[in-house]
Amino acid sequence: MSAQITEEEALNKVASYCSSAEHCRAEINDKLQRWGIAYEAIARILSQLETEKYIDDERYCRAFVKDKFRFAKWGKVKIAQGLYMKKIPSDTAWRYLNEIDEEEYLSILKGLLASKRKSIHAQNEYELNQKLIRFAISRGFEIKDIKRCIEVSEEDAYEE
Repeated sequence: MSAQITEEEALNKVASYCSSAEHCRAEINDKLQRWGIAYEAIARILSQLETEKYIDDERYCRAFVKDKFRFAKWGKVKIAQGLYMKKIPSDTAWRYLNEIDEEEYLSILKGLLASKRKSIHAQNEYELNQKLIRFAISRGFEIKDIKRCIEVSEEDAYEE
């Protein structure tokens, strides 16, 4: 912002911003720094926003995990990396990541692998599985879960 804004104006703007969607402390801190607000004022603004429950890192973490898993179909590793980038403590992040239902988690992974399998061109089963594994890792799933789902999908393929 070219014109200097006051602490009160900044507080009102970020309170409005936070009331429209979930945001974490780090995001708001970065935004206030970009606006050129003094560090002491940023600390006061963040403190007031937390006191008035405009920002809450635990609530943000819960929403982030739920959204990235259900809608973006990210695996736990990628979600954890996203939370790390937002400066959410790892113990908080893993508390909510561990709440993901394992059956639903594996079901989403199986669905991703099944749809990807249709679009992959491979010369043999080994090459196909390697491409599927690379794809699933890029989506943030752990190798142990990927192997379980690839073995299950192979068994299903033989039954049909």
